[in-house]
Amino acid sequence: MQARITLITLGVDDLERAVAFYRDGLGWPTAGIVGQQFEHGAVAFFDLAGGLRLALWPRASLAHDAGLRPGARGAADFCLAHNVASAAEVEAVLEEAGRAGASIVKPAGPTFWGGHAGYFRDPEGHLWEVAFNPEFRPA
Repeated sequence: MQARITLITLGVDDLERAVAFYRDGLGWPTAGIVGQQFEHGAVAFFDLAGGLRLALWPRASLAHDAGLRPGARGAADFCLAHNVASAAEVEAVLEEAGRAGASIVKPAGPTFWGGHAGYFRDPEGHLWEVAFNPEFRPA
């Protein structure tokens, strides 16, 4: 198996709200919700940099597809990271996310590892880190 991720799927409780956050709040392009004609099929896809895609899929549908029982969400079960080119950009991205409806979990600030970072939760509770790491700059 090659070391590659092509799609990240977030299970959501409210698909329309989640799509609105990423599409309208953050400005990410999407064709919107597709697959509504199928039971457990409604999903939305977002094209990300580097060929990566983000999918938003109802948690119940994801659990059904995987053959699992839907469980309760945990406070820190999963975190996505968005690295930026400067400390100022960390601040700007967190402000943008907050305006879009995110909850700021940890305001931006210096890190112990020499960078600058903060955290937010999207309206569905998914945890995002926004970070400037001088050793790990985005392409």
